Amino acid sequence: MEFSFTEEQMAIRDTARRFAKDRLAPHFRQREQDRKIGRDIISEMAELGLIGADLPAEFGGLGLDCVTAGIIIEEIAAADLSVSYIQLIGSLNGHLLADHATPEIAARAIGDICTGKSITSLGLTEPRGGSDAAGLIVSARRDGDDYVLNGEKTSISLSTQADEVMLFARTGTEEERGRGVSTFYAPLNGPGITRTEFDDMGHGAVGRGSLFFDDARIPASCLMGEEGAGFRQVMNGFDFSRALIGLQVLGPARASLEEAWQYSTEREAFGKPIAAFQGVTQPLAEFETYFEAARLLCYKTLWLRDQNLSHTKEAAMVKWWAPKVAFEIIHQCLLTHGHFGYTKELPFEQRMRDVLGLQIGDGTAQIQKMIIARETVGRVALPY
Repeated sequence: MEFSFTEEQMAIRDTARRFAKDRLAPHFRQREQDRKIGRDIISEMAELGLIGADLPAEFGGLGLDCVTAGIIIEEIAAADLSVSYIQLIGSLNGHLLADHATPEIAARAIGDICTGKSITSLGLTEPRGGSDAAGLIVSARRDGDDYVLNGEKTSISLSTQADEVMLFARTGTEEERGRGVSTFYAPLNGPGITRTEFDDMGHGAVGRGSLFFDDARIPASCLMGEEGAGFRQVMNGFDFSRALIGLQVLGPARASLEEAWQYSTEREAFGKPIAAFQGVTQPLAEFETYFEAARLLCYKTLWLRDQNLSHTKEAAMVKWWAPKVAFEIIHQCLLTHGHFGYTKELPFEQRMRDVLGLQIGDGTAQIQKMIIARETVGRVALPY
């Protein structure tokens, strides 16, 4: 079993780390206040090959592996978790496009994602329920060469900035549940589509909000694969994105640990650096252990995917545990900095707010533990 990165992966990591340090870290608070990521930043990442590096080369990606996608998102998120949503949703949607769209649509859409020309979003959650992904009610009705969309999608990351959306809508009856859900990759600039933005406690630069469809027409060519296949498509994609989310939240946790250890060697109390006191170093040592364990589980999950091995259980483990561990790490690092850590002059408060959101989004801890139970003992573990 190999635990080291290849030379190519380390080179990409170094590129992402330099970009994150030089271009993202100095202005991440300003992006939070401006409530947008900025097309210039997205274009720069694209030029460096930091968006969709794992997507097929024939469609505009670099054709690299899922582990490399994890390396990139960890480094970007260490400087600004919000910006790393570009990598997260770009890779998730890009793989769905590569697997299920026509070659012509896949080439155009993935190329636009990788070059930064298009910001993409994922339209799954609805007001009636987030965890019940099979119970969607947004409808897509076939009308000639179009589909007509009606309903509301909510809690959509990048909702105010996105050019296109990977939309999951009901083409069958509600009784069919997941078997009646289809996938569409649709533009968001047409008539009948409106947007709102939430005033969230974190992820300000992401711009989470709702999308409203009122007899909005999209071409029938936007359909991904066959009608009724959408639920299976997105569930498989989540096994990938959940591992990326684990590294997304662990990036700022790693940065916080590095800062806390450094501070412990510089800050003096009672005539010596506070690193000399076990009450300071032992909590940090514990969280170094938790961080390393969570990070290795993330990369194992991505490695399993690269080997075409089952990784649903591991992805669920990552999704419930990594956001919890990351939040606790950042909290402890804030406390290590004492009263100064409580100020907005330091990044801990924003990192805590950003990481907290991913204890909810893309599947709660309770849902992930149900998945783990199902994968371990079968469907007898499910309450329905």
